[in-house]
Amino acid sequence: MRYVSTRGSAPDLGFNDVLLAGLATDGGLYMPESWPILQPSRGARTYVERAVEVMLPFVTPDIDEITLTHLCAEAYSTFRHPAITPLVQIDHRHWVQELFHGPTLAFKDVALQLVGKLFDHVLSARGERVTIVGATSGDTGSAAIDGVSGCANVDIVILYPLGRTSDVQRKQMTTVDAPNVHTVAVEGTFDDCQDLVKAMFNDVDFRSRNQLSAVNSINWARVMAQTVYYVTASEAFATAPTFSVPTGNFGNVLAGWIAREMGAPIRDFIISSNTNDILTRFVNDHDMTARGVVPTLSPSMDIQVSSNFERLLFEMNGRDGGMTAEQLTRFRSTGRLDIEGDQRERFMAGSFRAAAFDDASTLSEIRRVYDASGYVLDPHSATGTAAARMLSAAGEGGPVITLATAHPAKFPDAVEEAIGFRPELPAHLADLLEREERTQTVANDLATVQRLVEQLTR
Repeated sequence: MRYVSTRGSAPDLGFNDVLLAGLATDGGLYMPESWPILQPSRGARTYVERAVEVMLPFVTPDIDEITLTHLCAEAYSTFRHPAITPLVQIDHRHWVQELFHGPTLAFKDVALQLVGKLFDHVLSARGERVTIVGATSGDTGSAAIDGVSGCANVDIVILYPLGRTSDVQRKQMTTVDAPNVHTVAVEGTFDDCQDLVKAMFNDVDFRSRNQLSAVNSINWARVMAQTVYYVTASEAFATAPTFSVPTGNFGNVLAGWIAREMGAPIRDFIISSNTNDILTRFVNDHDMTARGVVPTLSPSMDIQVSSNFERLLFEMNGRDGGMTAEQLTRFRSTGRLDIEGDQRERFMAGSFRAAAFDDASTLSEIRRVYDASGYVLDPHSATGTAAARMLSAAGEGGPVITLATAHPAKFPDAVEEAIGFRPELPAHLADLLEREERTQTVANDLATVQRLVEQLTR
């Protein structure tokens, strides 16, 4: 398998080089040169076994099957549920797929526990070291830190928006006492943090001097690992399901779209948004205009520039990297992305539906689901169940699966406001809020952040 950039002018690479590079040298995101055909399982009985079958075509020939099996087994041994991503029924034809049984209680663990193992494997074999720089709206940072905190060949610096994560999300990042882990609060939004990371990667001299790499969803390995739970869930049903996906940066739902392109039996996708509804507006009103980011009870979705949408745009453009680069340059200067109607309809019709919910509606949905079934949702997952209920009536069609993207204890204030009690953290995090923090705050300024990155990882 070889990988190409969505912007068309970077050299194609093999999997290991794509893993370590993160972002292409032309500023684009890496994509496989073609989609492999999903093969029927060879008798996989566990999540690990099916994960190896699904991902092996993406990593061949750089990583062999025996090595991939070992890395997957090691990564998923950290999960608290034997099914890794279990399905739980909450209503007629409606299930949630719990993606929060990893060490940091969020769906990012499903990919990042594996990505950390992949990094250590490749870097050890090459005798190299990298500095991972990432931006987080809440969950990616802690999952990335947990995934690489024990890696001998990695330093990690995570930027997060000051005051715009939950206390649990922040503490999961800032209380990790490991010499290779550094967290930085930026005086701005997640989009500002993401822009700083992209700017550092696009500074060729800085990138080379500091051997930068990435673990947020601009890294193809993240998206690759997320395709697996769509495959395992869809194969559990006799009828192709609809997936309802709480969405901010578009990486999670994109992984599902890729799984369907490979042949997974999936009917379509529902995108759920909070007040920061740029993706819902694009699907429903053909309007992709960036607006100011509004803080909400579902902070991991407080995003207006969905970086992974670039991968779908590349597909919409017939894999024309020059066209994709030109459209994105215009988007950055005008705040509006214009796509031809026939392109949009070819990819949206039959693939994506969307709905957005404000905080009041989100709290109402947490309360409704709890009253009806006793199931406790976090505020991100609640937008997904609300969208599923709105757009896919329970008595029609096949099953609907909402991705439960975070444990409710990560957002106890919102849950308590909705149903009157605070969900408890699992035992390994019971004392989290009392742990000492290690972090620092910086202005939203590229030069300042670059100097700090060099100081922290020197």
